[in-house]
Amino acid sequence: MKIVIYIYDGLTMLDAIGPYEVLRNIDLAEVIFVAEKKGKITADSKFVHLFAEYGIDEVTQADILVIPGSAITFLKEINNPKVMDWIKKINQTTTWTTSVCSGSIILAATGVLEGLEATSHWKPINLLKNFGAIPKVARYVEQDKYITAAGVSAGIDMALYLCNKLVGETKTKAIQLFIEYDPAPIFKSGNFSTAEKEVIENAEVLLINEAKKEPELFEQIKLSNRI
Repeated sequence: MKIVIYIYDGLTMLDAIGPYEVLRNIDLAEVIFVAEKKGKITADSKFVHLFAEYGIDEVTQADILVIPGSAITFLKEINNPKVMDWIKKINQTTTWTTSVCSGSIILAATGVLEGLEATSHWKPINLLKNFGAIPKVARYVEQDKYITAAGVSAGIDMALYLCNKLVGETKTKAIQLFIEYDPAPIFKSGNFSTAEKEVIENAEVLLINEAKKEPELFEQIKLSNRI
C-alpha cells in the first residue's frame, strides 16, 4: 500500500507527522514524503525540517494521499498550477484522498470537493466555499473517497478512522495503543465552539504571528479581508 504525504515549505509539522505515525504502522504500508522538488522542507516554525525523498515528477500513483495544512503557505500551493495538476492526477489513482487542517483548502482548490462537505481548521474553514465545497465543523468528515480533518491534531483522529477502514478495529486499536494516543487535555479549550472569547482572541494572535512569517502572503490575505 503506497501512502503519499505531500509536503511543502511552511506546512504545520503535526499535520504531516500525526497521520504518518498512525499510517506507517499498517502492515505493508510504504509511506513516502513528496514535495514539488525533492529536498529539505522547512516547517512553519522555521526551526524544524522534513526531507522529501521524491519530487512530484517522480510520483504518479498512490493508494492514499495525505495533504497537510499550514498557517498561510497553503495560499502558495493553491496558486501553483503544477502542484494543482499533480494532485488532480494522483487523485485519479487513489482509493482514499485525505487532508488535515487547511490542506482541505488545497484539495478543494483542485475542484474535487465541489458539492461535497469538508472540514478544516476553524479559522480558514469558510474559504472552502470559494471552491464549491460545503464547510462542516467536525473533527473529520468523510465524503465519497475523501476524508478531511479539522486543525492539526485532528489529523491523528482522521488517520485512525481511515486505519479502521483499512485494517479493522483490533489492529487500529493496537496502533493507537502503540503510539499511546489517549488524549486527556488539561483544558477543554481545543474546540472553537466551546472556547471562551478571550481564548479565541489569543489563539487568533498566535495564528497572525505565524502568518507574519510569510510577509508577502500575510499582506495578500490581509488585503482580501481573510484575516
